[in-house]
Amino acid sequence: MGSIAKRHQYILEKLKDEGYVKVKDLSNKLGVSEVTIRKDLRHLESKKLLYRNHGSASSLSSIISDKHIDVKEKMFAEEKLQIAKAASKLLTEEDKIIIASGTTLFAFAKEISTYESYLTVITSSVKVSLALCYNTNIEIIQLGGIIRKNSVSVIGHYAENILGSLSCNKLFLGVDGIDLDYGLTTSDMNEARINQQMIDAAQKIIILTDSSKFGKRGFCKICDIDKIHHIITDTNAPAHIIEMLREKEIEVTLV
Repeated sequence: MGSIAKRHQYILEKLKDEGYVKVKDLSNKLGVSEVTIRKDLRHLESKKLLYRNHGSASSLSSIISDKHIDVKEKMFAEEKLQIAKAASKLLTEEDKIIIASGTTLFAFAKEISTYESYLTVITSSVKVSLALCYNTNIEIIQLGGIIRKNSVSVIGHYAENILGSLSCNKLFLGVDGIDLDYGLTTSDMNEARINQQMIDAAQKIIILTDSSKFGKRGFCKICDIDKIHHIITDTNAPAHIIEMLREKEIEVTLV
């Protein structure tokens, strides 16, 4: 797609549909060099039509919309896989862990589906349960309640009540937005409530998120930044934010 105007139109339509674009993907799709794509993104940013990140660009709106899990699974798939691999190394034998819903958490569940030590997993995600249910070393406690279709996960007071009676070693949590001032957010109010209960039930809070979530806000706040202990993300995360997280004594793993 040689026409500059057509490239710009494609980029803006992609941003409208998905909220982000990657330089490498655009280069492959449009048949031009990554240098050319970066020039396109700089031009569009100068017109206040997008926000450039390292190796990608995001919609100018900082508010995240609630997308279906099938759409989210295609976004940053390789980064999610590497995050999942790093997270799997944090498990110890006979851990009792909570795994929340989301595509990065589903990638994590698939990564540990062959885990050879004993493990107890409490989860709100139907997809996580299905990924782990064939491993006889893993005991699964599937939270009950109302199925939220966009995330294929459980919400509601039944699940919240069960979490209120549990104490677990670790929580692996995904988010829609990370804002240093505002905190962690998600796009659904009921999801935020169950995430808050998960945080209260866990001794260590571990966030699994790709770099596109930094500087963004979802509709509902989950918690302040200082509630969490560890973030695993990809190397495209903004360096100044990573530095500030470490200054707050939050462990950050880059993959």
